[in-house]
Amino acid sequence: MTAAPAFDLADAEWLAHRYVESDDAVRFIHLARPEHERQAFLIDTLLGDRPTAPDLPAPGLLALPRGRLHFLFHSAFCGSTLLARALSVPGVAMGLSEPAILNDVVGFRRRGAPPAAVARTADLALRLLGRPFAPGEAVIVKPSNIINPLAELLLALQDQGRALFLYAPLETFLVSVARKGLHCRAWVRELLEGYVQDRFIDLGFAPEDYFRLTDLQVAAVGWLAQHQHFTALSGKHGDRIASLDADLLTARPEAAIAAVAAHYGLALDAAAVAAGPAFARNSKSGAAYSPEARSADYQAARAAYGEEIAMVVTWAEAVAANVGLALSGPNPLAVQA
Repeated sequence: MTAAPAFDLADAEWLAHRYVESDDAVRFIHLARPEHERQAFLIDTLLGDRPTAPDLPAPGLLALPRGRLHFLFHSAFCGSTLLARALSVPGVAMGLSEPAILNDVVGFRRRGAPPAAVARTADLALRLLGRPFAPGEAVIVKPSNIINPLAELLLALQDQGRALFLYAPLETFLVSVARKGLHCRAWVRELLEGYVQDRFIDLGFAPEDYFRLTDLQVAAVGWLAQHQHFTALSGKHGDRIASLDADLLTARPEAAIAAVAAHYGLALDAAAVAAGPAFARNSKSGAAYSPEARSADYQAARAAYGEEIAMVVTWAEAVAANVGLALSGPNPLAVQA
């Protein structure tokens, strides 16, 4: 572990990492900007031991001004880590991938904290995460999926922030779940459990119905719940929220990056970003990757699980139709051909 500079609250490389609920304080770790590129997610299991600073009491931090912060919400398995990394252009923006302090807000809420206390803790997290890495830069926060039930609260707190909902089409999403194996099938059940606890799902199911669903049906319910939520939010917030089909991000990266940058108000060179390293390597492992390799992986998964996936897609389409939900994203970004 290398030595870190002295703690400076104005230095965004001192990441607001965890909310220490027992002390109503925030724990900071030092994570230099280049280190962010090597981390898929800003969570303890991946970050390991890092230089820390003494925990700071929350009340004194709530006076910090709001930064220029925007949100990258996502449906999972849709290139959101890639996009957050691609938008991290010095002098323009910095992407923060699934900061753990936002997960702490969710845990605080699920343990029964009063709504006002949850809002205060979320406000604290956004003020700290919004500190710019350099003058004039924006911060793009990509939360974990477990944050999605709190998206409306985050948008209310960060009332000048804009949001993108990035999603993989349902069939592509289910292919991802199937090909990732048992661990991922267990994860979609854990996600659904949290969504049920958060009362995030309004698709006509009774609680006991979830026990009768297959793994891929559970995955589809979580996907539908997210689309339903962001469709409703788009109706409330207008063009503050846009959506992007992840297949367009991989098929037309330059045009997609240009559309995303325009939505967030970022002045960046979309061609240079699309030709950069973010699109040439696996966003999780860092290994070399290409659209051709991704296509081959997905073709193999479709060959193995295609019949099950097709049945679940048909079932999910019926569920969506029953509640009047479109399977396309709300307010889609215009991505030029």
